[in-house]
Amino acid sequence: MKILHTSDWHLGKRLVERERLPEQIEILDEIAGICEERQVEVVLVAGDVFDTYLPPAEAEEVFFRAVKRLAVGRAVVVISGNHDDGVRLAAAAPIAAEEGVYIFGRGIPETGKDRPVFVADSGENFLLLENRAGERVYINVLPYPNEARLKEDKTEESYAEKTKRWIDAGDSHYDGAAAHILLSHLFVTGGRVSESERAIDLGGARAVPVENFPEEGYVALGHLHRRQTIRGNIHYSGAPLQYSFDEANTEKCVLLFETHGKSVSPPEEIMLTRGKKLVRLEANSLADALLILGKNPGKFVELTLHLTSPLTATETAELSAANEGLVSLKVVLNTEAQTELVRRSEMSAEELFTQYYRSRYPEDPAPELKELFLEILGEADE
Repeated sequence: MKILHTSDWHLGKRLVERERLPEQIEILDEIAGICEERQVEVVLVAGDVFDTYLPPAEAEEVFFRAVKRLAVGRAVVVISGNHDDGVRLAAAAPIAAEEGVYIFGRGIPETGKDRPVFVADSGENFLLLENRAGERVYINVLPYPNEARLKEDKTEESYAEKTKRWIDAGDSHYDGAAAHILLSHLFVTGGRVSESERAIDLGGARAVPVENFPEEGYVALGHLHRRQTIRGNIHYSGAPLQYSFDEANTEKCVLLFETHGKSVSPPEEIMLTRGKKLVRLEANSLADALLILGKNPGKFVELTLHLTSPLTATETAELSAANEGLVSLKVVLNTEAQTELVRRSEMSAEELFTQYYRSRYPEDPAPELKELFLEILGEADE
């Protein structure tokens, strides 16, 4: 069975107030074209469908149109990520299942065998899919987990221990006869993060060790926006668009793999070409800045400009006119005060907390205190 892995669409996400929904529509059209061309039978969407708990109606419309097209002739399995409201996302699950789109947050109803890929068995945290050739895949489904979403009280059990228990629960119906997939939205210890990910979830309190994941089969994850593989069978497809400037030189892709009986092939990276590229530029004078801006049309630009005096309003307007994609302008003056201002503005929440703590006490905060701070921020954000 041919299976495509994608994640972190972040529909509705903007870049410094620049609308990106048209690009997201283009990239989803490209993914649908890949599914048609490569005869994909199952599409896995590993969370962060939307960028916020309350996405704009336009983003929701894009999502439903996209998954309906993806489900023509195949099954689509969708889970919620930390940016999604799992209950809201799964509200359409009963209707969506009739179209071959299985949105997890609740138990999935079985469907008839008139579809090319149908549900042979299902439950609250698993899905057994079968195609007309009799090939089966078992999908252990774990949407972005925390105590609130799973309606659990907080205990002395660590997050890593809880995650292991939740993963094991999803395998309770697995009989070992089919190919095995774990579909989730988690941060694996050792993963490389991007600026566009929420630092409050990546400070260590919710990192999951690789030992928690099955060693066989395919682990399809979302959460990290860079394509990466950890320990052989743990794969992040990455986001389909560049969402932060530290991804400026990162190529985007979807992952395609095949199952044969219980075996799973290594994934093939299929590169994506749609959407605007992000570039980081640097110049030491206004003239140089205007020159390099003119050489990067059709891109979103972050420009760092080193000067000895502040820009005038006229000069700022010149820069904006040189490239309409200029979304971030950082002027670094040759003074210590300005350098410190720029540095502080780029700090993560964890770094700012550490700096504040040092200003009040003559020592660094204990690791447990930082983890508690990050966890509280995470709960407030959700």
